[in-house]
Amino acid sequence: MIADKVQGPRIVVTRTMPEPAIAMLREIGDVWVSDVNRPLSAQELHDAAVGAHALVTMLHDRIDTAVLTAAGKSLRVVANVAVGHDNVVDSHALAARGVALTNTPGVLTDATADLTMGLILMATRRLGEGERLLRAGTPWSFHLGFMLGPGLQGKTLGIVGLGQIGRAVAQRARAFGMHVAYTGRSPATCANEVDVQYMPLHEMLTTADVISLHCPLTPATWHLIDANALALMKPTAFLVNTSRGPVVDESALAEALQNRTIAGAALDVFEKEPEVEPRLLDLDNAVVAPHLGSATVETRTAMALLAARNVVSVLSGDGPITPVTLQARHG
Repeated sequence: MIADKVQGPRIVVTRTMPEPAIAMLREIGDVWVSDVNRPLSAQELHDAAVGAHALVTMLHDRIDTAVLTAAGKSLRVVANVAVGHDNVVDSHALAARGVALTNTPGVLTDATADLTMGLILMATRRLGEGERLLRAGTPWSFHLGFMLGPGLQGKTLGIVGLGQIGRAVAQRARAFGMHVAYTGRSPATCANEVDVQYMPLHEMLTTADVISLHCPLTPATWHLIDANALALMKPTAFLVNTSRGPVVDESALAEALQNRTIAGAALDVFEKEPEVEPRLLDLDNAVVAPHLGSATVETRTAMALLAARNVVSVLSGDGPITPVTLQARHG
């Protein structure tokens, strides 16, 4: 752990970030940055939070009542360097304390949408399987039946969650000649802008050739894709997840892939990240990536800078730039 001796509000950054963001924070306060190359343990996070005015957190940091109590009355903002904020497990306690919660929407939309299309191509065109074949030195020769996969033109992409990333994926899929449907809590007012058709989830699961998940993790979406949902999908269909791991029941998915209930899957996020269901690693029809959705230099820097700007804005008295709406629990 390292600490910078600068006067001003105490700002805790739970993992290293691009230097421009750290430099911005150092201009206004005393910045403590974890220098261990792993997530902080619960005790380390509690210890680091003591007396903090601002916490700059990552998706693996569990922000609960114990952390908030450790920070004390000085805490004014939790800036999560992610779009999702399911790691903040007691948002009611934040709201009751008047602590702002911010996230980093928008800046990672294109990078995540690009990766989604890459995962779709890897799964449908068997790119990972083909690379493994060559690296293993397996003899091969070209013929017209060799490692065939389905094309995307004319196929239906089903998007679960038509937020910013879902819309960006829809636009890219249309460029590949795909028909696009979506599902959500209700029909989206922006659907006409990206030429997509609303479907109830049940209908989409039975209709789409590719299902791509772009919904937040909530109690309603936990294991949204379970054994029953997978059984509804076509045996030629593919599942892609770049949202949050627990949206998919990984054990049920592994079984569905083994039994060829569905044709394949591509995952960038995992239920118990960084752990991966072991059976998925042995399946040729499973593509796995280590949470690379936002992993471009430009995007990760923009995420860190937006989180830093939120901290600066709150501590300067101007309020959050990208606030997450919190409601205190009453009664």
